[in-house]
Amino acid sequence: MQNRIFFPQAALDHWVVEGQVELAGNQLTIVGEGRRYRIAEAVHVLKEVTGMSDTHEVVGKVKSRVYFEELGAEILEDSMIIGENAYEVKTGWLGAPTSTFAEFRTNKGGAFTEEAKTDEDLLARFLLKNL
Repeated sequence: MQNRIFFPQAALDHWVVEGQVELAGNQLTIVGEGRRYRIAEAVHVLKEVTGMSDTHEVVGKVKSRVYFEELGAEILEDSMIIGENAYEVKTGWLGAPTSTFAEFRTNKGGAFTEEAKTDEDLLARFLLKNL
């Protein structure tokens, strides 16, 4: 399965202002590494807040905004309503690498200064520097 990552909107806004990431259309680039991701609007569901059971089984999941809209969800800032259920959510972007990690390493050539063996290593290093 292809690696995917959720970029919370608040973090992304900060990183754009600081010049740590660039956005162009539906593509996000981590500036220091040159790693690119195709992005789509997404929602991370944190918890159901009415006390009802999670009949839609979405708590803890990250899905595209389109997916939730097709379920009839109403999303406003950090809340979402689907039928009788209300959820606390984080909005943001779901990213998938535009190439495999091996292709990325090959294309970076000698410019890849620190050893990262996986996308997870690369993202962990980025997050440790920027959170």
